[in-house]
Amino acid sequence: MGDTMFGDLASTRDGLRDVGYLADDGIASVVYLAEKLGKPVLVEGPAGTGKTELAKAVAGMTDARLIRLQCYEGLDEAKALYEWNYKKQLLRIQADRGSDANNEEWVDIQDDIFNDEFLLTRPLLEAITAEEKVVLLIDEVDRVEVETEALLLEILSEYQVSIPELGTIEATQIPLVFLTSNNTRELSEALKRRCLFLHIDYPQLEREKEIVLRKVEGISDNLAEQIARIVRSIRQIELKKSPSVSETLDWARTLVLLGVESIDVELAKESLHILLKYQSDIEKTAKELTVEA
Repeated sequence: MGDTMFGDLASTRDGLRDVGYLADDGIASVVYLAEKLGKPVLVEGPAGTGKTELAKAVAGMTDARLIRLQCYEGLDEAKALYEWNYKKQLLRIQADRGSDANNEEWVDIQDDIFNDEFLLTRPLLEAITAEEKVVLLIDEVDRVEVETEALLLEILSEYQVSIPELGTIEATQIPLVFLTSNNTRELSEALKRRCLFLHIDYPQLEREKEIVLRKVEGISDNLAEQIARIVRSIRQIELKKSPSVSETLDWARTLVLLGVESIDVELAKESLHILLKYQSDIEKTAKELTVEA
C-alpha cells in the first residue's frame, strides 16, 4: 500500500486502541505482519468476537477507505468483481442506430460500448483499482461456494483482473485484505496458504472488562467486573449460541440504564434475554447460573 502504515508492533496495538479496538498482542502482531508482508488475513472465530470490527478499526486508524464484500450463498462474479451496464449499453446502441450511423459496423459499436464508461465495478475490482489506500473486507467468506472462493483466491494471488473486452487490469495499489469466517464450512487449503491466520476467540476476563469500561458510558469498575465474570461463566455452559461481546455490551448498557450498582442472581436471570437469543439457552442458563457467578 505504498508507504508503510505501521511503525512497530506497539504502535499498531496503540493505534487500534486509539480507534476503540482493544487488541491483544496476538491480534496486533498479525495486523502488523500483514501490512509488512503484503498478505491477506483470514480471521476465524465465533460470531460476535470482533472479526469484522477489526477490519473497520484498521481502516479507521490508517485513514484508509473501507470496501466491504459481504459474502452469501449464490454470490457470483457479477456481484463480487464487475458486470457490464447492459441497459446503458442498449441505450447507446439505440442512439447510434437512430443517428446517421445506421451502417456502423458491429465491431465499431462493440468498441464503443465495452469501455470504462459502461463498466460497473464491484467490491473486488473497486479495491484494486482505487487510487487511495484501501482496506478490503471480505466478510463471511465461508458462505460462498467453492467456485467463488477460487475467484477470490485468483484475485488475492495476482491482484489483477482479466476482462475479455478490455484486457488485464492490474492493481494500482495492494489493499490490506481481511477475510472473516464463522467456520460454517472448511475453506480450501490454497486460500489458507495465501493468508496469515488469526483466530479471535471470546476475550479473557480482564480484556472483556476493559472493553465494557471503554465502550459503556457511566459504568463503574465494580459493575464491569461483575458483568465480565458472569458472561464468562455463562460461556462455560453448553448453549446453542454463547453471548457475544456485542451482547455483553448491550447487557451492560441495559444495567446502567436501570441504575444497577450490583448484580444478584435474580437480576441476572431476569435479564438473560439481553444476552441470549434462544429460549432453550435462557432456560438452561437460568437453571445453572449460581450466586457464585
